[in-house]
Amino acid sequence: MQITINLDESLLNEALQLTNLTTQEELVNFALQELVRSRSESQRKKNLLDLAGQIQFAPDFDYKAMQETRHVAVRSLQQLRFQP
Repeated sequence: MQITINLDESLLNEALQLTNLTTQEELVNFALQELVRSRSESQRKKNLLDLAGQIQFAPDFDYKAMQETRHVAVRSLQQLRFQP
């Protein structure tokens, strides 16, 4: 898409130097991508923060036992599949 916009020339030149990009088009596309990426990350973080206080933890939960149970089940299934 082609548009005409007025940009701060000193800011544009500084951004070109910082990014080592060669064209204004590359710079504007890069800036837009960075804006979208940073806002998306910010939104994901906000969504995680919204969960604060809503997650209930079980103090006696044994994640190691859960992992071992899962590994035993996977090994059993693998043995069943490979029996002639």
